[in-house]
Amino acid sequence: MAPESIASLRWGAVLAFALFGPIGLPAGGVDRRPLEMRRRSSAEPLLSTARACLRVSPDRRAPALAQLPPHSPLRVLRRWHSQDGDQWLQVEADCRRGWISAA
Repeated sequence: MAPESIASLRWGAVLAFALFGPIGLPAGGVDRRPLEMRRRSSAEPLLSTARACLRVSPDRRAPALAQLPPHSPLRVLRRWHSQDGDQWLQVEADCRRGWISAA
């Protein structure tokens, strides 16, 4: 065989592997394992998404205990639905307990 044909066979093999090989590799396209669903454990804290006001009771007119900055870890203790249709969460944040509006 001529050296040009051997070189073209090599490049053809490299190209074929580059096109079809990564599909079966873990870093390639297809992962053959079934997807695992991860559920949040009740022991894991939630993170607040925005600035929140920690209140004494589940009422918008209740006195504020503290302002919680965004991304504060919160542990939900219980939920409350008011007669107005508002949803409230009693949370523990920074060793303080209080109510935040879930709306």
